[in-house]
Amino acid sequence: MTGRVVKQERAARTRAALIRAAAETFAEYGFAGTTVSRIAERAGLTLGAMYFHFKSKEELARLIVTSQPELVVPPLDSQGLQHAVDLTLIWARELLDNPVLQAGARLVMDQRLFIEPHVNSYRQWTAILLDDFEQARRRRELRADVDTEAYARLIVSTCTGAQIHTQLETSHRDLPGRVEEMWRCLLPALAVPSVAKKLVFGVERVRVASS
Repeated sequence: MTGRVVKQERAARTRAALIRAAAETFAEYGFAGTTVSRIAERAGLTLGAMYFHFKSKEELARLIVTSQPELVVPPLDSQGLQHAVDLTLIWARELLDNPVLQAGARLVMDQRLFIEPHVNSYRQWTAILLDDFEQARRRRELRADVDTEAYARLIVSTCTGAQIHTQLETSHRDLPGRVEEMWRCLLPALAVPSVAKKLVFGVERVRVASS
């Protein structure tokens, strides 16, 4: 292994350590309560190392928020409505233990302080769900009068509200159940009945993700 490769790997490990430390700090203290010193201290690194990789806590917060969708990958191959269900269920389950997702949940209300309006997480998740719904329409899974954009926005807003309430009430422990409850309330107005009956929820999807 060459010296250059060793340096690259060391830099990658340092960067990953800073991202994780920032996520844990944002999740614990919020955006306002987090300082670059706290991030560096938690990572066990110097401020110099911190500033070598990231210019500010704003840059780290932006990275954490915009990378959220990359961390939520359903373990089973699915399309259309089932993919939308899987995506939200896995997000709810992974939020229990993933510090980067937890940080994203904590930072969601502070995005105006560090992120451009046209790339915020609301828009990211809405676009992803809209793609699923448009695919579901092509697969004839949706009722004819469904406004896919409205439903995509509604689900993002509902999931955001659910994660805020469950954080206060149960430290997110009942978030997967709240997400499933949301879908069961919405499906009669959203999906063709024969499709709704075939959708899989609950522990079946979570167990696969955790195994």
